Amino acid sequence: MLVLLIALILAAAVAPLLIRLIGRIAFAVLAIVPAAGFAWVLSLFINGTFEDGGALWFHAEWVPSAHLNIHLRLDSLAALFSLIILGAGALVLLYCWGYFDSNPPRLAKFGGEMVSFAAAMYGLVISDSFLLMYVFWEITSVLSFMLVGYYGERASSRRAAGQALMVTTLGGLSMLVGIILLGRQTGVWHLSQIPKFNDLAETPYILAAVLLILAGALSKSAIAPAHFWLPGAMAAPTPVSAYLHSAAMVKAGIYLVARLAPDFRVIDGWHLTVISMGLFTMLLGGWMALKHKDLKLILAYGTVSQLGFIMAVTAIGSREAMQAGLALTFSHTLFKAALFMIVGAIDHATGTRDVRELSGLGRREPLIAALGWISALSMAGIPPLWGFIAKESALTAVLEEDLLVGMPRQLMMVGLVVGSVLTMTYALYFLHGAFATKPADHPSGGGTSVAVEEMEKIGPTLWLAPAVLSALTVLFGLWPKPMDVAIGAHVANVDKATPADEAAHLALWHGFTVPLLLTAVIVALGAVLFWQRGVLAQAQFEKPALGSADHAYDAVLNFFRNLSLRLTASTQRGSLSVNLAVIFMVLILLPGIALITGERTDVRVILWDNPWQGLASAIIIVAAVAVTLVSNRLSAVILVGVTGFSIAFIFASHGAPDLALTQLLVETIVMVLFMLVLRKMPTEIDQAQTTKYQRLRAWLAIATGLAVTVVAMFAMNARITEPASALIPDLAYEIGHGANAVNVILVDIRAWDTFGEISVLVVAATGVASLIYRTRSFSRGSRRPTLKVQGRRWLASGVESERAQNRSLLVDVTTRILFPSMIVLSLYFFFAGHNSPGGGFAGGLVAGLAFTLRYLAGGRAELEEALPIDAGKILGTGLLLALAGAIWPMFLGQPPITSHIWDLTLPLIGDMHVPSALLFDAGVYVIVVGLIKHILDSMGAQLDLEEEMRKQRARDRARSMQRAAEHRRRQAQRQAARSASREGPLPTTPRGSPILTTDTTAEEDN
Repeated sequence: MLVLLIALILAAAVAPLLIRLIGRIAFAVLAIVPAAGFAWVLSLFINGTFEDGGALWFHAEWVPSAHLNIHLRLDSLAALFSLIILGAGALVLLYCWGYFDSNPPRLAKFGGEMVSFAAAMYGLVISDSFLLMYVFWEITSVLSFMLVGYYGERASSRRAAGQALMVTTLGGLSMLVGIILLGRQTGVWHLSQIPKFNDLAETPYILAAVLLILAGALSKSAIAPAHFWLPGAMAAPTPVSAYLHSAAMVKAGIYLVARLAPDFRVIDGWHLTVISMGLFTMLLGGWMALKHKDLKLILAYGTVSQLGFIMAVTAIGSREAMQAGLALTFSHTLFKAALFMIVGAIDHATGTRDVRELSGLGRREPLIAALGWISALSMAGIPPLWGFIAKESALTAVLEEDLLVGMPRQLMMVGLVVGSVLTMTYALYFLHGAFATKPADHPSGGGTSVAVEEMEKIGPTLWLAPAVLSALTVLFGLWPKPMDVAIGAHVANVDKATPADEAAHLALWHGFTVPLLLTAVIVALGAVLFWQRGVLAQAQFEKPALGSADHAYDAVLNFFRNLSLRLTASTQRGSLSVNLAVIFMVLILLPGIALITGERTDVRVILWDNPWQGLASAIIIVAAVAVTLVSNRLSAVILVGVTGFSIAFIFASHGAPDLALTQLLVETIVMVLFMLVLRKMPTEIDQAQTTKYQRLRAWLAIATGLAVTVVAMFAMNARITEPASALIPDLAYEIGHGANAVNVILVDIRAWDTFGEISVLVVAATGVASLIYRTRSFSRGSRRPTLKVQGRRWLASGVESERAQNRSLLVDVTTRILFPSMIVLSLYFFFAGHNSPGGGFAGGLVAGLAFTLRYLAGGRAELEEALPIDAGKILGTGLLLALAGAIWPMFLGQPPITSHIWDLTLPLIGDMHVPSALLFDAGVYVIVVGLIKHILDSMGAQLDLEEEMRKQRARDRARSMQRAAEHRRRQAQRQAARSASREGPLPTTPRGSPILTTDTTAEEDN
């Protein structure tokens, strides 16, 4: 079970590279992984693994207090949906081989996303933990967004992708709230715990929890009013529609309802909510399918209708209803995935899906037409196809259901019959629009239309996958026993009270029954409605009678967009000083009011432990006051740096060398960054613009400092128990095998916090670069660093750059001497940090300062020579290293970030202790270096380049103006010469020869 999930994840990781290397045939290679998984799950059914409630389990502890343990369970229901996910996934990947004509760069990413989606769906159905299932649930939403937006250059694709993400994610967030509410009220955090909880109906707030969970399930399965995202998602390539929107993603909601219905059916409101919304969706989707001319949209609304049908039947929760719902689920997967692939083949060959442009396709491509007829008639419920057996079992289950008595049963039967009539109608409408030869008055022109006449031949790579699905539709219709056994294995586990000999079975013939009569009525009425489709079209409004859900979605978005703009305009006035003033006012008022109105403890204040701390405090005060008086920006930055260095001294005097070291390094880096920014600003502060509110700012600063000091004093004196810090050194040594408690906390005890923080660093670095580069790319082609010998130079950059920058020899020599020492020091901090002051963060800061020194000495050319690697690649490598350090213990069956230590004895060195956290710390080290490189590239090198370009443009403008002035001067000279020639003889030289002014000027111009 876990091996299959890992295999799918690895296949997704390899897919982009494989597609780039061998082209579209890689899809057939990738299909092997889900196909093998399908065969393995099928073998479990054959071996009877799921009989009597049997299941495969996997358990790994991770944050049990937050119910985040990794629980996986492959039981009969999860196995049934795994067959759908893996089987349909393998066929769709095989279909991609023939569907795509070329191998663009985006296709490689598409292949990885498709296999990732299969992995996420498989992970969703085998998750026993509610919260783990939710994680996979949201992953499918994100992957759906990426797959629907495949044609990102099209506005329709971008809108459809965003719409699908918004609707399904909103439903998912509602479901998360419902899961937490259910867990807090019942203590049920795993799906396997639900049948063991007896008082479910009596639990407080249970209906609210169930409705919130249903919001996620119903929106995922496109149940009205959240149905509109699925037709919009038809902007995706057809393989996406065939897999996500007919076979896999939309089945996630069906799976969750099938999982919960046997136990949640006792809750008031369950049947009323799900059955009524399912029936309404069935009728709405069937009616809308008859209005459209696009074959994919006809199938999309047909999918909406069928999902409503399946949801309504499955939600009943009884044994027979569950059997019918699962039969409908499998039949829908077989015929709808096949129909979408057939439409994709038609579109691929003819270039159109419009029924008004298709005529004579059935005679031109009889095989495709035959496959389409089989699947569409199965959708309509025509015997002897599998769709007929599934639909008859659903009608039988509703007619004989004890949970539906009187009017509810009658209303549900009417809804199912009317919806099935519409299904029969739009099935015939689809077949006629796609394959029929139309009369001469048809918009296609009748006979064989131009699109069909000029179409390409549909090859086996396009018809093989739908042929397999259509063959299974016929096979299971004539021989339903395999499906009956597989589905029966699950329903027997759901209802163990019913004896096996009394249980209903799926079969082609049950005799002359009421459901068989209803099937005949459905077929007849559907055929009549299709025959009179012209009359039916007159009953359809131009605008939807209930309004457009798509327009309602836009109206909701516009409402919240306008609301956010109004709120932003009223709170964010574009003034940084006003925003800071609001923040500081809140900081003053809220803690102050809490102190005044709450209970207060006695305050004991010690000014300092030794006089050196008092001296440092005095320096901080003097520097802070001086900052407010100076007008030079650089002087102000230096004074602020003095306060930071003094605080580092206080940390060191209190016995916190790690904090002091980090403070020193960060303060140094910040000063350098300020200097980079100040280059683009005036040297002096305009005092005329600052004096207006100077007093208000001063009083606000005094109040803020006083409030923070008072709150800190009361907070420190409010402690009534022994602090946790007293236990940290022992825990650090026992758990993390390190004597440096600060470093062990960062890379072991609170490593997930650190991972989140370094992820924020990566995002921040990218954001800073984006602000500087704007719409330009800030990536570069990496090259291997090489040692170049180009004469006797102290630094690595070229001679030209030295002359251009007029560098100081003293700076060059100092940099040459300090750089290797700083790199060695950074490595020492990195390796020694687990037991001594230092660590990956401190080591990375020292290395970043070393490269910063190279940049300050030699400019961007020197930085490029020192570290010729794309900063984004450095950041990504660091993040991957940290992630590897976090998750590798899971492959050993242990929780993430479990510490290990290896004791080594090396020659000439002696005993060494290598902790596993070193890999995580290496990621931190590399990310800090990448962050500083990104900042130096953007705020340093890029601004330097822009400044040089600005100066070059100024020089070019000056030359242009000079040439223009020179040209005007020459024009004036020529004009004067012409005037003189008309007034008298040409002037002569001392020898008497004339001066040819005009010719000489022309020669100079040339």
